[in-house]
This record gives sequence, C-alpha cells and structure tokens, in this order.
Amino acid sequence: MSSTPSPDRYGTERRKSGPRPWGKWLLTGLVILAGIGIAYIGYTKFSVKDVEGKQVAFDIVDDRTMKIQFTVTRENPSEPAVCIIRTRSKDGSETGRREVYVAPSDSQTVEITAPVYASQQPAMGDLYGCSSTVPDYLRAG
Repeated sequence: MSSTPSPDRYGTERRKSGPRPWGKWLLTGLVILAGIGIAYIGYTKFSVKDVEGKQVAFDIVDDRTMKIQFTVTRENPSEPAVCIIRTRSKDGSETGRREVYVAPSDSQTVEITAPVYASQQPAMGDLYGCSSTVPDYLRAG
C-alpha cells in the first residue's frame, strides 16, 4: 500500500464557488451609482421652493441705517411669507438684521424696500433668505 493519496480521490481542480471578486466590486459600484442617481432625481424633482427672494439693491441712508430692496416670488401669492435682510460691516460681520413680513398679494412677484438699523456703520446689505413659514409674532393680529 502506498502512503500518497490518489489524486482522483480528492480532485485535482479547485472548485470555484460564488461570484468572482471583480463581480462583487462591479455590483457594489452599480448599486452605489443607482442610489446616487435616485437621490439626485428625488432632490431636484421634489424639493420645491415655494418662496424665492432676490436682492435688487441696497442704499446707505446714514451711519446706522441702510435700505435694502429685494423681490419675493411665491408659488402661492395668496399666502404670506417672511424674508430676513441684514447689514454687514466692511469686515463682513453682521451688524444688523430684520425680518420682513411679506403680505399676501395678487401678484406672484412683489418688490419691497425696507430699512435695517445697524449697530455699526453698514458697508453692505443682503437678503439672507425667505420662507413661507411666518412666525406668529409677525402676523397681523
């Protein structure tokens, strides 16, 4: 009797089981790309901006006051909105801020000019943002 096992008894070829390593990476990559694509489509299709504001101009009135002119466009102009405008100093720090109530209107786009009072000399003014979520303290009682 021989002490070496017969090659046919255990097989000479290695059995392949499961997908190949590159197949796993390819499948993982495709799943990630599909997820990113679905997220992008969902974000662009379903993130509706119901209120959009755009700054038109600003004008320095005196050492502590600036008038900021901006437009507000609403999906539903019969609903009120609120916009935040602010002044900034030469170094860019915020020196004044104001919430402006935008009343319901017949027109989708309205233009507003509002003053902002600053704690220091204002150098520039900007529209920080607008929303359709109006705080109760701004609504007419």
